[in-house]
Amino acid sequence: MAAYALGWSDTVGTPDPGGSEGKGVRQAFAVLGAEAVGADGAEAVPGAVAVELVHTFSLLHDDIMDGDALRRQRPAVWKAYGTGPAVLAGDALLARAVTTLAEAPGRHAASAVRCLCRTLNALVSGQAQDLRFERRSWYGPGAVGPEQYRSMAEHKTGALLGCAIALGAVLGGAPDRTVNALERAGRHLGLAFQAVDDILGMWGDPAVTGKPVHADLRRGKKTYPMLAALAGGGRAAHELAALLDPPRPLDHEVAAQVAALVEELGGRTATRDEARRHLDTARRALRDASLTHTAVQQLDRLFTYVLDRTR
Repeated sequence: MAAYALGWSDTVGTPDPGGSEGKGVRQAFAVLGAEAVGADGAEAVPGAVAVELVHTFSLLHDDIMDGDALRRQRPAVWKAYGTGPAVLAGDALLARAVTTLAEAPGRHAASAVRCLCRTLNALVSGQAQDLRFERRSWYGPGAVGPEQYRSMAEHKTGALLGCAIALGAVLGGAPDRTVNALERAGRHLGLAFQAVDDILGMWGDPAVTGKPVHADLRRGKKTYPMLAALAGGGRAAHELAALLDPPRPLDHEVAAQVAALVEELGGRTATRDEARRHLDTARRALRDASLTHTAVQQLDRLFTYVLDRTR
């Protein structure tokens, strides 16, 4: 199941050259985090492995909670093997991640494990917020606001990206000030990453993203394009609010109408602007730290990829 989830094999364990192994962003950040503080990138390999295992664990459990049947253009693990086995596979990946860091050579393993455990607490908190938000109204008293959305996204997505780059620095022996600056950069990058995810979830090409379009919208997930559009006011905003009231699962036709209105109200543009703001903040955090020039250039290229990606 783990090999299938990681894109290495099909459901019966046969190597699958067509399987998607994901983007590899978090592993790259871990290695570059070490190189950015002047260490050998090999020092960060246990951190790179750990964050990818945690990411895969979170996807297995997220797909179950969200009812997503597809992941990377293949049946999600819970659809392929059943819910119970998928939960256990995620648990095993999480245990393996912690063990990998705990057994890392050198004297920084304990600090790295503490960093990962703090991130796991944040990750669970962010996912819990995301689930609670589905039951909140779209507008009026009790509606989710942009700051609440950012808090959720920082915990759910930003924390693991921040952890990835911080783990590289920790395993590379960097001082706390440098580790904190890199983690801050990663968290803001995660907010940009989530904003782009929100755009792809509403207007992306399922053949490229590997997930059905409008899935978050139909479940009532609170995403930045929706929040930005509803905040605009005017005729189109009232029309949008009417489509969302009363709160209910949306069918494909209504979801397409909602997506069109959100774009008309500037939701896509506002979300791109939100992503750019966090990307700029992440770059400023890098400039605040004393890092190697080459690694910073490579990090910057990865930052740009996050904004421009299509899946």
